[in-house]
Amino acid sequence: MALHNKLGNEGEKVATAFLREKGYNIRHTNWRIGHLELDIVAETNDTLIVVEVKTRSTAYFEHPKDAITNAKIRRIVQATDEYIQRYDINKNVQFDIMALLPNKQGNFDIEHIPDAFLAPLS
Repeated sequence: MALHNKLGNEGEKVATAFLREKGYNIRHTNWRIGHLELDIVAETNDTLIVVEVKTRSTAYFEHPKDAITNAKIRRIVQATDEYIQRYDINKNVQFDIMALLPNKQGNFDIEHIPDAFLAPLS
């Protein structure tokens, strides 16, 4: 496995554990339909939360949260629509971003951005 894939997988595991500690119910990780993927799908009592996880080895070139482009947002929203239909979900939807960067202690610095973006109007 390529080093960047290993780092990304590790970051998603850390993000999932972080959300569980905050009381989120994790429904799925790495949920796929066709070429679309949702990193983490979680929920609280009344909200479905779709989390895009960005893990980078350094913020030198770009902060992880800045890697979420408009095209990426459209794909996340499209995958979320498919997810909602497949599982017949009737909840508010929230889109979060989690940015993770390794720190000197061998852990990750985590930035959780709730309601990071809205679904674009068609």
